[in-house]
Amino acid sequence: MEITGKQKAAFGFGAFGKDVVYMLIATYLLNYYNVVLKMDSVFIGIVMMGARVFDAFNDPIMGIIVAKTRSRWGRFRPWILSGTVLNAFVIYALFAVPASWSPSGAPMKTWLAVFYVLWGVTYTFMDIPFWSMIPAVTVPGRDRENLTSIARTCSGIGDAIPTVLTNTVVPILSGLIAGKRIASGNYSEWRSGYIAWAIIIAAVFVISEIIMTLSVSEKSAYETETQGVGDMFKALFKNDQAMTVVLSIICVYTSLNICGNLLLYFFQFDVKNAGAYSIFTAAAFLGQVIMMMVIPLLRRRFSKNSLYLFGFVLQIAGFVTILIMAYIGVYTSSRWQILCLPGIMVYAGYGILNVIMTIFLSDSVDYGEYKNGSRDESVIFSMQTFTVKLASGIAVALAGVIIKFIGLNTGDGAVQTASTISNLRLFMTIPSVILLIIGLISYKALYKLDDKKMDEISKALEEKHHKG
Repeated sequence: MEITGKQKAAFGFGAFGKDVVYMLIATYLLNYYNVVLKMDSVFIGIVMMGARVFDAFNDPIMGIIVAKTRSRWGRFRPWILSGTVLNAFVIYALFAVPASWSPSGAPMKTWLAVFYVLWGVTYTFMDIPFWSMIPAVTVPGRDRENLTSIARTCSGIGDAIPTVLTNTVVPILSGLIAGKRIASGNYSEWRSGYIAWAIIIAAVFVISEIIMTLSVSEKSAYETETQGVGDMFKALFKNDQAMTVVLSIICVYTSLNICGNLLLYFFQFDVKNAGAYSIFTAAAFLGQVIMMMVIPLLRRRFSKNSLYLFGFVLQIAGFVTILIMAYIGVYTSSRWQILCLPGIMVYAGYGILNVIMTIFLSDSVDYGEYKNGSRDESVIFSMQTFTVKLASGIAVALAGVIIKFIGLNTGDGAVQTASTISNLRLFMTIPSVILLIIGLISYKALYKLDDKKMDEISKALEEKHHKG
């Protein structure tokens, strides 16, 4: 039985809310502690990587907990709602650092470490059960792909909101709170605005997940049996297609996160127009969202595998174009708009990969049952959050080290050397291209679940459950 349009819209709104908070933390927390609070970038990067790796290894455990949950409200919704509320409080705490503390002192460093770990853990509470609902309430085919496309499109819009608006909204909020106009580039005066913005984002998050949990039924398309922990992990690692998708996710997310963590610095100190960052990201995310929206239409003519391949090619071409533009000097602080073209290419390619990766991972759930007799939505989708967190942890640590290594001066009105700017451009693009090439090669060599194979699996499972 297909889920209704109202339920799809509610699920999409939930995806929007969860990615609004994720992108605020992923895009701006390093910059907030480094540029606004003046904490050392290497220390921030190490803390964030350590916290993300610690949290990532908890994800499979959370997947098992969700799989074993039985309640009157279902397996997924209790965790989604409780994790959301807890995470909203932690988001506020991450930005509400006491103003009297020194950025080099132990209290502020401890505050960042403790609350960043708590943010990751509480986000896991809701993230794993959220995405696990897709293969649980849909069957392979159009219904699953439509729900995935809606959810990923809405999450792309959620990604865009803080990325595009933060640099504009935060100084305005800071000025309103201080009762004066905050000059452009005076990042040390943005603290109060960031706190107010974090509260607004957290409120949107809570509202979106309440609406989703009240609207979307957990009536499963498949009945599942409770297994032992050992059996779940054995089934996971026997699922070669799930592991192939996981490898692809690591490459794609690490690639984008390395660039994403350095992109704001690129606009602040190379383009020398921090305000342009908001317009650039708006154009880039618009390309991503439009691409995710049209995937159901493209699927009428192209296979999932063909679209996935095109996504890799588009991203690689975008990164290479940014690097070429940087070295031939086509942009200035007032003529930066041409950068939007490769930005759209990168994010449109990511939009394709993001949707198709989620479909691939959902398909691997069905493949696992078909091959091994085990259906483990939460455990398999815990690997998605595991890899995303591992990728973002590695990327933010690398960004912190890169900022220090290239000698980037983050002080108000600082002037950078030509060597620093050149290295910033290289590190923002070349590692991303290498990772995408690795992801593309591994996918081509190992992934086998094309449309024909999934039709075969779907029919076999339908027959199995009908007999059961």
